[in-house]
Amino acid sequence: MANWKLSARLLNSSMMTQTKVLIVDDEQAARIGLSEIVAAWGYEVKTAGDGLEAISVAGEFYPTVVITDVIMPRLDGFGLLARLHEDAPGTSVILLTGQGNVEDAVRAVKEEGAFYYLEKPINTRQLQLVLQRAVDQSVTHFENLRLRRQLSEYGVFGKLVGASQVMRHVYTMIEQVASSAVSVLITGESGTGKEVVASTIHQLSPRAQRPFVGINCSAIPETLMESELFGHERGAFTGAISRREGCFELANTGTLFLDEIADMPAMLQAKLLRVLEERRVRRLGATKEVAVDVRVLAATNKDPHEAVRNGELREDLLYRLNVIHIKLPPLRERREDIPLLTQHLIDELRERHGRSARLIAPEVLELFSRQSWPGNVRELRNVVEHAVVVCEGQRIEKSHIPSALEAGDAAAAEEVITFPVGIPLDEAERQLILRTLIKTGNNKTRAAELLAISLKTLHNKLKTYRETDG
Repeated sequence: MANWKLSARLLNSSMMTQTKVLIVDDEQAARIGLSEIVAAWGYEVKTAGDGLEAISVAGEFYPTVVITDVIMPRLDGFGLLARLHEDAPGTSVILLTGQGNVEDAVRAVKEEGAFYYLEKPINTRQLQLVLQRAVDQSVTHFENLRLRRQLSEYGVFGKLVGASQVMRHVYTMIEQVASSAVSVLITGESGTGKEVVASTIHQLSPRAQRPFVGINCSAIPETLMESELFGHERGAFTGAISRREGCFELANTGTLFLDEIADMPAMLQAKLLRVLEERRVRRLGATKEVAVDVRVLAATNKDPHEAVRNGELREDLLYRLNVIHIKLPPLRERREDIPLLTQHLIDELRERHGRSARLIAPEVLELFSRQSWPGNVRELRNVVEHAVVVCEGQRIEKSHIPSALEAGDAAAAEEVITFPVGIPLDEAERQLILRTLIKTGNNKTRAAELLAISLKTLHNKLKTYRETDG
């Protein structure tokens, strides 16, 4: 019989989105009864009468999970498990066993890679829970395989693009933390892709089939933030005409992404810390708390320790969120990724807008490589989108690039600040500091490095300027 490699076929994302279950049992009545139950739970189901038939069916059906009886003619459940382990290692196998085969089934789970075993007669509620967990494991496995293949072939890891060493380190960190439930703090300048990293962690986690809820803490008025996070009961405040679940409840069993966490009001930071520690929330106006199972990912474009020193972020909340820290590099620190990233954006945006642009002129890429990109990937995306839309042919030329970019390139090439003779030294220093901050996209750490001063000195200078300006 021809060897079928299920793993490679399941890497096709269109197959992965369909949750398929193969049920294998030589007893027709048991097989049909179980298939009807599983189908009623919303899965696509096919059946086979023994292990050999199951191999044939799986070669065309591509099951996410196989539920198989142990005792069968021709090829039993253990033999089928061995074949699946070799040809489709990501496919989860649930064994159904009678009383006399429990010891062998336990060994198959511990040593041979079976996902779980259930004793007959089957408890349908237990099977439903085990099946969902098996689906989660298989989907996560194949998503990891697909992303690793994308990375090796194209320098793409999900929606993240780049083959530079610094980005490969980010990908490794994502893979390492995805399977756990620990909190992750993602830092980086605006536009570097912090939400994309959070989404990728969620997609690779056992919670991938559960909700992913994101909230931008800097975009919601302080008066509404508590209700957004924790929800409210009807009549809790003026305008609360009905009960509303907050983000924690909406994300229950899934992932909650708190963007720009350092911009959350201090009072709410204290309440958030309590929820993270106790895993319970109380809606505004409610008398009872609700238990929640939520993995929290947070992000900020500020240096978190600097935010603590400035009183913007509670130190105890930082420790609670910063179990794992992933720092995204600005685009100017991974310029070697710009050609790959630009082509990826062209392909994506061409499809979105129905345009013909497919290529980019070398001089345009050269122009891109000289930019400081204070807006990072978001800024590059906007520039490429402009070019894709205005380009009427297949190749993007300099004429399709916003004129402001070339003007900025010319100004950047000069890298010169001139002062009139006799300007006070303090004023010259002030202008130099402020111009450097503009140059770095308000990245104070980078500005301090360019100015060869400490970050503390830079903050003291800026504080003096604010006090002077009133």
